[in-house]
Amino acid sequence: MKIAISAEGKTINAKVDSRFGRAPFFVILDTQTLGYKFIENAAAQQSSGAGTKAAEMLINEGIEALISSNLGPNAMSVIKAAKIPVYKSIDGDIKTNLELFQNNKLEKEF
Repeated sequence: MKIAISAEGKTINAKVDSRFGRAPFFVILDTQTLGYKFIENAAAQQSSGAGTKAAEMLINEGIEALISSNLGPNAMSVIKAAKIPVYKSIDGDIKTNLELFQNNKLEKEF
């Protein structure tokens, strides 16, 4: 399963960014291979529509779940239309949020 997590930095120990559309990076993790890659959120600097563009970018990456928070209504509708479940991140690092997700301890928003 490919999971996207909004990130403040480009390491697995970076904090999860609570601002979905304005997060500078996303990490995409593959739970089967345990591989991951960081992608820059090109939409973060846009004056409007950042959340929608970020959602579209992640859908094009083939994600199957999203861990983040503060998705705006437009971004949420794009993610919902793609039938991608959204899990509410906790304040902490990527590694902790991933472990909580794998243990079914993150709140499912959709």
